[in-house]
Amino acid sequence: MNASDPITATAHARRLVALTERLTDRLEAETRAFAERRPGDVVASLPETQDLTNQYRRESAQLKAAPGLMSQAPSSERMALIRATERFEAVLAKHARAVEAARIISEGLIQTIAAEVAGARAMGTGYGASGRAYQGDGRAITLNRSA
Repeated sequence: MNASDPITATAHARRLVALTERLTDRLEAETRAFAERRPGDVVASLPETQDLTNQYRRESAQLKAAPGLMSQAPSSERMALIRATERFEAVLAKHARAVEAARIISEGLIQTIAAEVAGARAMGTGYGASGRAYQGDGRAITLNRSA
């Protein structure tokens, strides 16, 4: 079957619309989970999201490699793909903001905990009866600011 025939183009468009809608729904659910303070739900569904993302990336690459393919699909199918893509892009932007907020919160918590641990370790040092300083805890605290 020729990749530029209307039947193949229609099937490809429908498959891409369905995939885009599934990925969009998944990202909406994750964004909701972040908003409702349920990050564990996002972690649990991460393999599914990654799978859908990889499928979407492959399908998009195929479409870019054969730009004439969609021209053979009926305009109704092309418009459905455009609408699905627009919705996907809007949801993706919201999702990106939610993920960034979660990252900032997580990094803040890690920095606060590290500061508390460092402060607690420093409190144990002082001078002994001989006038010598006690040795502090030799374990280091590492905080990677680029995490």
